[in-house]
Amino acid sequence: MRLVEARVSAVASTIMIRLSSLAVAFATCTLSLTAAQPGALPLWPHGAPGSEARVAEPEKQDGSNVMNVHNPSLTPFIPTTGATGVAVIIAPGGGHSKLCLGHEGYALAEWLREHGIAAFVLKYRLAREPGSAYTIQEHAMADTRRALRTVRRRAQEWGIKPDRIGIMGFSAGGELAAFAAMKSDPGKADAADPVERASSRPDFQALIYPGTSNLFTVEKGMPPAFIACGYGDRPDIAEGMASLYLKYKAAGVKAELHIYSNAGHGFGYKPNTTTAAGAWPYRFREWLVDSGLLK
Repeated sequence: MRLVEARVSAVASTIMIRLSSLAVAFATCTLSLTAAQPGALPLWPHGAPGSEARVAEPEKQDGSNVMNVHNPSLTPFIPTTGATGVAVIIAPGGGHSKLCLGHEGYALAEWLREHGIAAFVLKYRLAREPGSAYTIQEHAMADTRRALRTVRRRAQEWGIKPDRIGIMGFSAGGELAAFAAMKSDPGKADAADPVERASSRPDFQALIYPGTSNLFTVEKGMPPAFIACGYGDRPDIAEGMASLYLKYKAAGVKAELHIYSNAGHGFGYKPNTTTAAGAWPYRFREWLVDSGLLK
């Protein structure tokens, strides 16, 4: 009996040791993943214009969603191998009341980085968050254009070609991407801030189920466009993107349109997806190659 008890005790001790080792390994892995997550870079060193007094106010997080953004920033995902020199600024959606940084931000940025494309996730000020004094055109667009200038200004540092910098937006972020392509400027050559000397023009645009398509205008010479949406989305998107494509076609602006018959709004990008809509990043990369933006 004592022999059996001794053996049971020995087995139990071995199991506990192995469980402890697994716990340590898991903790180490978790810490390394956290440490590997890139940090956000503020777009303005002393706070965004109009938000200087709130620059130190912390953001609020609900799962993968973020609110209360008063210090807009970029989170870089720079390829360590196989860099192509192409860069994409990602503007997540969220109805201008929150930022959906999971399936419309970091997950896609990691995918792009793995495919040699530098990605920058933009946190912009929210015009429709309860109590917000911000507007889309004055504040969110200032953040978007500042992001384009920042990446272009630091292109050499990040191994990026300054004429291969595009913008991609989802839903509300898609509005910002479209507006950035519609109106830009070459920068101010005599600006004291070196970032403001850089152009805010995107070299290409990717509009993923953007809203308010009735506000989008198209002119000859605008950046080429990649568009993706779902057949089951609301009319201003599911039908609006078809109309927008025809506007690009009429203006002689190269555009590619994907409408996925079994998708609605907000499909974003999720790893290991098996749907056609979920594989749209591959179509985007193919479009970059076909457009001569990626070799």
